[in-house]
Amino acid sequence: MSLPTVVWSVLLVLYLAFFAWYTSFGGPLSDDEIAHYVGILQERGRSADEIAGLRDFLASDTGDDFAMVNVIEMREPPLQIEGVSPGESAQQVLDRYMTYMYPALFSRACHPVVFGQAAAVALDAFGIEGARQWSTGAVMRYRSRRDMMEIATNPAFGDSHEFKIASMKKTVAFPIDPWMHLGDPRLVLGLLLLVVGLLVHGFEGHRRATRRAQGATTPASPLSSQP
Repeated sequence: MSLPTVVWSVLLVLYLAFFAWYTSFGGPLSDDEIAHYVGILQERGRSADEIAGLRDFLASDTGDDFAMVNVIEMREPPLQIEGVSPGESAQQVLDRYMTYMYPALFSRACHPVVFGQAAAVALDAFGIEGARQWSTGAVMRYRSRRDMMEIATNPAFGDSHEFKIASMKKTVAFPIDPWMHLGDPRLVLGLLLLVVGLLVHGFEGHRRATRRAQGATTPASPLSSQP
């Protein structure tokens, strides 16, 4: 088997493995799944308005990925609840909450698409009280609504949620779907692997051409011409 064939085969396997991990194939949530997830959050004391909004969001599931827009104002100093040491910053407390969230998110191909600190107060805000001051903005990509609910209903999430409350003064989070962005990793990785494959293919072709040229220009041995 030639080197280009091996390389193309490896690159294809890598891409298919990434695509299978990054893409949701489970389809829309079923009524039973929605009832299961909603029931867990009702037991945890979520308000009727929150439950109604969540139920509508889950019922309109497309089975595809979506993004969550988040704006946050941190609380300084954080609330002094159990587990928060005097002198800790709100970010340190939030990091304790994210100790569970990061591996849970990344294992399900959920990750930030945009993240940054506020550069100024809100430059355009009306129709809402207390919307001028924010600390952080982020857009989080979720592989599917099922993945989001699996994370949100995991008992480990409930155990650490108090640290989120202690570190944040206020926050707004709402989903967007359908959505688009120009940096889909499936496209970026596909193009990158294509470039790697073409480079290896071209290098191998050049190497073979060089060998053939060298063989054609090498003078025959005098002994080979003698009878």
